[in-house]
Amino acid sequence: MKQFLLGLAATTCLTSPALAQMLELEKDQLTLGFIKLTDMAPLAVAYEQGYFLDEGLFVTLEAQANWKVLLDGVIDGTLDGAHMLAGQPLAATIGYGTEAHIVTPFSMDLNGNGITVSNEVWDMMKPNIPENADGLPQHPISAEALVPVVKQFNQNGEAFKMGMVFPVSTHNYELRYWLAAGGLNPGFYGDGDATGQIGADVLLSVTPPPQMPATLEAGTIHGYCVGEPWNQQAVFKGIGVPVITDYEIWKNNPEKVFGITAEFAEENPNTTLALTKALIRAAIWLDENDNANREEAVAILARPEYVGADEEVIANSMTGTFEYEKGDVREVPDFNVFFRYNATYPFYSDAVWYLTQMRRWGQIAEAKDDQWYFDTAESVYRPDIYLEAARMLVDEGMAPEDGFPWDTDGYKEPTPAEDIIDGLAYDGRNPTGYLESLSIGLKDGQTVTGSGVEG
Repeated sequence: MKQFLLGLAATTCLTSPALAQMLELEKDQLTLGFIKLTDMAPLAVAYEQGYFLDEGLFVTLEAQANWKVLLDGVIDGTLDGAHMLAGQPLAATIGYGTEAHIVTPFSMDLNGNGITVSNEVWDMMKPNIPENADGLPQHPISAEALVPVVKQFNQNGEAFKMGMVFPVSTHNYELRYWLAAGGLNPGFYGDGDATGQIGADVLLSVTPPPQMPATLEAGTIHGYCVGEPWNQQAVFKGIGVPVITDYEIWKNNPEKVFGITAEFAEENPNTTLALTKALIRAAIWLDENDNANREEAVAILARPEYVGADEEVIANSMTGTFEYEKGDVREVPDFNVFFRYNATYPFYSDAVWYLTQMRRWGQIAEAKDDQWYFDTAESVYRPDIYLEAARMLVDEGMAPEDGFPWDTDGYKEPTPAEDIIDGLAYDGRNPTGYLESLSIGLKDGQTVTGSGVEG
């Protein structure tokens, strides 16, 4: 047996990168949660490619019914970690909704969402949208094209309703951002009011991602913001039209994160490093060689235990294209980004943006100074863990030295105005100034009451 093992080790050395630095794991059997969306891909790939096993981790992946169930599972220890909405660790840590200290050592992706409207709404919007020379709609499509549609609904005595996946989801904030940039107020959250519909021109409500197409088809909502494959599903079913991607709302915006409790990270530092290493390797695999592995990733994600949608539907966005109106297929190579552009690094400036949106719409009731934003971001986002894991991978020959932002202070350079739908630059180092620049949303000194905004 000893000779067999020595022979196996010799063979491994000849066919694999440098041997991994095997950490002394505090816990090697883990259960990780996810929601059925294509951006859970790093978890599925880390499992299927054996990256978890390479780190000595025996992982079970479990789909969750919705984002609340997922978060509760991480908090109560039923789950050791999970694919999370980026707003969830931040909201929990500041005590909005469920209170618990959640941290993230790894950002899972950039972009990946879209806004879809029903066929009826699309037909009403199209006359308000300029056309290209080929007769196709000009993109990006502004919510200004939706304004007369909402007015028409209201004149007919009907509220205009849209779905998003959770009150602290990227989808909620992106949908609100797009609506507000076009002059539509998506409403405010007030003390004791969790609907976010105070003063709203468009009523937003929660719908779990896989249920979005059916809810749209039933007429319960007139549109929605969700991750893939549920925008493309509407196209394939012939029930709706995606009008804009989040890449067009904010180029290379942050999306999901991998979340664990602060207690788990403190009690299991080596296990946390091992998890982060495996996830980084998965992200590299997903993006390497100009997305050469995406077809294989699509086949993995299509399995019922992961996303469970048709391969053709998942591939429509995952492989670098996106279909808007039926037959209007356009190249969007960065629709899903998992490693490029430092996608996996947990930037403080990303956390600050989510916090500004919570304040903008009343989820944070009182104005905060800049230092509060910085301190909160640093209590949740853990680039120190990320960089330690990255350094180990580089030393093992499993990741490129130039693939990581070693010298960053955790803040990206400001996003230029031309990369955001409303033409306003975003600088994570100036959250208060950024909030003041937004035309719709709470300003310094303003609060929300049951009757509207005061101050």
